[in-house]
Amino acid sequence: MNISYTRIGDYLLPDLKLEDKERFNIGKYGLLKLEYLKKNKRGLYTELLMKDKLNEYLHDINIIANSKINNLILLLTEKENIDENLKQNDQILWIGKMNNIKNIAEEIVLNELIYGESL
Repeated sequence: MNISYTRIGDYLLPDLKLEDKERFNIGKYGLLKLEYLKKNKRGLYTELLMKDKLNEYLHDINIIANSKINNLILLLTEKENIDENLKQNDQILWIGKMNNIKNIAEEIVLNELIYGESL
């Protein structure tokens, strides 16, 4: 890699240019991971930022987190026998159970993917 410099006063500043690549919108879990990296993993955050891979990394985290949460919700609803029958017969109970399952799935993903060491 050949880096060129521009002299400004007494200083030589590198001529850095970002690659022209797609930028992604970052969702909830990507933003949570960003805050975690800034506060707890400064080295990784700086490396990803300098290599212009932070946006893509956070986008991938968001996609993986959403996918895992959806898969966990499906598995837990099957395990707890929560189905359309329950929804039709007792909506309040169904809502409570579904909220509980969503919270469990999200907590698992937050601990493993966002605040854990994976990825």
